[in-house]
Amino acid sequence: MRFMMIVKANQDSEAGVLPSKDLIEAMGKFNEEMAKAGVLLSAEGLQASSKGARVKFSKGKRTVVDGPFAETKELIAGFWLIQVKSKEEAIAWASRCPNPAGGDNEAEIEIRQVFEACDFGV
Repeated sequence: MRFMMIVKANQDSEAGVLPSKDLIEAMGKFNEEMAKAGVLLSAEGLQASSKGARVKFSKGKRTVVDGPFAETKELIAGFWLIQVKSKEEAIAWASRCPNPAGGDNEAEIEIRQVFEACDFGV
């Protein structure tokens, strides 16, 4: 089973503030641990939404909206794609992660299972 562990954006990530050296080192160790365990497929941080865009679909039309986007709680700052045996194992890995916002700052990691071709009868 593949799961995406999604790091929610915050004011700092949207402002383009880079993580501290300590947090970068801690995340590097966490990523190495997952790689050694054979569960890490991909891990990426994302630039602020001000450098992105959204394509909206409505009534057969497509509209492009450039960032930044107002609601940071709905934005993603980064992700890991992991392959594990269960949702519980994905939760266990996310629970071991250093706080993505650093220190005692509030942060959130959302865990979502990725569809596989067999889920669609293919």
